[in-house]
Amino acid sequence: MGSCFSSSTKSTAEISPFDLVVKPPPSAAPTRVSATRLPTTALATATETPTSFAPTVRLFGPPNSLVTSYLRFALLHKKVPLRFVPSEDQKPTIQVGSETVSGSQEVLLRYIEDKFPEPRLMIWKFNLEGFDEATPLIVKMIWLQHRSMLWHIERMLRWSEDLAARGGKRAVDPSVGTPKMEIRKFAKSYTQLQELMVEHAQMEERILFPVLESVDRGMCKSANEEHGRELPMMNGIKEDIKSIGVLDSGNCSEALSSLASRFKSLQMMCKAHFEEEEKDLLPMVEAAEMGKEKQKKLMNQSLEVMRGTHSNSFDFLLQGLTPQEAMQYIDLLMKFGDPDLISSFLSSDIVDD
Repeated sequence: MGSCFSSSTKSTAEISPFDLVVKPPPSAAPTRVSATRLPTTALATATETPTSFAPTVRLFGPPNSLVTSYLRFALLHKKVPLRFVPSEDQKPTIQVGSETVSGSQEVLLRYIEDKFPEPRLMIWKFNLEGFDEATPLIVKMIWLQHRSMLWHIERMLRWSEDLAARGGKRAVDPSVGTPKMEIRKFAKSYTQLQELMVEHAQMEERILFPVLESVDRGMCKSANEEHGRELPMMNGIKEDIKSIGVLDSGNCSEALSSLASRFKSLQMMCKAHFEEEEKDLLPMVEAAEMGKEKQKKLMNQSLEVMRGTHSNSFDFLLQGLTPQEAMQYIDLLMKFGDPDLISSFLSSDIVDD
């Protein structure tokens, strides 16, 4: 990766690992956002620019409105030039050129879909491969969180490998800053990843596993043991990053190589762990035959446990998903989540351009 880096105008911190590692077929090219520069929302891909011929879309509505937030995510998903204009009118309005449309969330979503056909929103049903309407809500949510965490782990692994290849020396892209500045960015990104992984594990242990254990005691023993093995490894990575941060940039090659090795081990462990859960545990949630209200209650309890991640790092969570997956995650929360709770997630980063 070092030779690749030397010929690039961007550091690994600015190149989506999804593009480096997984080359999708030409007919299907879902992309994720860049590795460290978070845009105003995770659906605004840094490596892609809005359609050059598309007119600027103006969205008017109250900043603290759940519907306003949702429409904003939908428009950003379309990658059109967007300007949000705060308004006290409780009924959001979309303006495109001379056209002005106002109405319910459904009316405005249909307008967005008709006006900007690609990429499709596809939000009126949960249509990810392998799922249908019978799939429990919490299973859909956990599966999407697994996808996000695995992508972020891959991103951090590639970034750590690039740091090691450079031996802690300055990145080619000056926007990354000095080596110490880059390590601080790396540490901040890892802190978000660790918080997401810890809260996800706590959610499973407090909400999901008790439900399964009540049906078949001992079913979640292996998953609990995996959580116990992953936490020390995650804490070890955090301590390694702290140590590298105080070292002279020219004398940290060995430490950076060790860090990359730790990330590789974490990636392998988490991938196996998530695959085991998805194969052996999550299908058992459907076998428990819970009604829709019980499912909604379980999902909202899970979101309460993960309130910190969703309130402070919601963009980070969505960043690890393809645009289609991100819209599915938001739609899941919108349809079945507690309105006050979900509003605090979606409205936290609305700003006037």
